[in-house]
Amino acid sequence: MSIKTIDFYFFSGSGNTYLVVKEMADLFKEEGMEVNLFRIENVNPEDFDSSHTIGIGFPVAAQSTYKFIWDFFEKLPDAQGTEIFMVDTLAQISGGLVGPMKKLLQKRGYKTIGSKEIKMPGNWFPGEINETKNKELISGGLKEAREYAKSLIDGQAEWKSQSFFSDLICSVSRSGFAWNFFAKMGKKFQVDRDKCKQCNICIKLCPIGNIEMNDYPEFLGKCQQCMRCISLCPTEAIYMKGKNSDIYRAVKAGELLKI
Repeated sequence: MSIKTIDFYFFSGSGNTYLVVKEMADLFKEEGMEVNLFRIENVNPEDFDSSHTIGIGFPVAAQSTYKFIWDFFEKLPDAQGTEIFMVDTLAQISGGLVGPMKKLLQKRGYKTIGSKEIKMPGNWFPGEINETKNKELISGGLKEAREYAKSLIDGQAEWKSQSFFSDLICSVSRSGFAWNFFAKMGKKFQVDRDKCKQCNICIKLCPIGNIEMNDYPEFLGKCQQCMRCISLCPTEAIYMKGKNSDIYRAVKAGELLKI
């Protein structure tokens, strides 16, 4: 990287991406760089500072990423060679993300200097959680994050292109059909009123404003299944009817809300 100030924009559902981004930011700071962290849902993309290196981090969803994240990057201002790098977290595979995101950013004039996909524990109704396995995944993921950050500093990172099939997967993932399906699932979210403390944390955390408070939280019709509300509810009061699963969280709600 030629620029020593990094603006790192990220979204994290249950905390996996935040852990990775924080690990990379810590390594950058150890190497004498200045790092600013921003939550994607709180930022106007037109406010990007093109004099800084840009980092972007987010989870994989539907073999690509969430519609609101694509919308964010579609609104980026044009650049003239601003360096940008990407990291995503995933439980399995993406297939429709790395190549299409590279094309979008290069089309807008950004210099794509590196991408990395890092496996972390699954958070979408993971069933019975294996704590030992999850700790191993997190430890390995954070090690990869530091190695990737170092490769960016050294100019050794790559952002590979992908085949035609990646574009095809991306187009399906970004379709209205896919997100209408998730929105319908979101209407099945329920609140255990015996557990709910009416703290409004779920409302503060929802990245797309899908929750409103009417005595107790109510879910509207635009959920994208990021799992933030279920994962980070401090009393575990939110659940989906018909889904019996342990709740996975990598961080507490307050760690994200303070950024």
